[in-house]
Order: sequence, then structure tokens, then C-alpha cells
Amino acid sequence: MVHALERDYEKAPLNRLERAMLDYVIKLTKDATKVRPEDHDRLRDAGFDDKGILQITLIASWFNYINRVADALGVGRDRAVTQQDSARARG
Repeated sequence: MVHALERDYEKAPLNRLERAMLDYVIKLTKDATKVRPEDHDRLRDAGFDDKGILQITLIASWFNYINRVADALGVGRDRAVTQQDSARARG
């Protein structure tokens, strides 16, 4: 399942609930300003209640936030790559 999700989540063997959740999270991650009430309606139609929708939104947003902070600080990057990036930035 993990490999199927990594390759293309849209082709992975997901149930209706999982697919609705991932479609929403992908949209939220790419551009949260494009999320509309219709997206929440699709989650409700799949079986999520408002608490579930809030939890999905908070968890995905938190991961997006933490990843952006880590990326900005170079956390987890190879030290040599980080040093090369710093040297390029200095010109």
C-alpha cells in the first residue's frame, strides 16, 4: 500500500473515505485558498463529520507547517548540500 501511495495515490487501492480524505489533504497542501465548502461536503458525503473534517484539516496543516519550518532551517538536509546552498546565496 505504501508503494502504491508513493507512486500515485489516485491509483492506490483506497476506500471511499480514504480517497476523499487524501483528495482534500492534497488540495489543502497545494493551495489552501482553493478549498471550498464543496470540499467539506465531499468529506461529509464520504462519512466524515465536522469534528473529523476539523481533525484532518488541523493535522494536515500542522504537518505542512512543521515541514516548512524544517525546510527553512535546513533540518534533515545533508550538511554538504546546506553549505553549498549557503555559498551560492552569498554569491
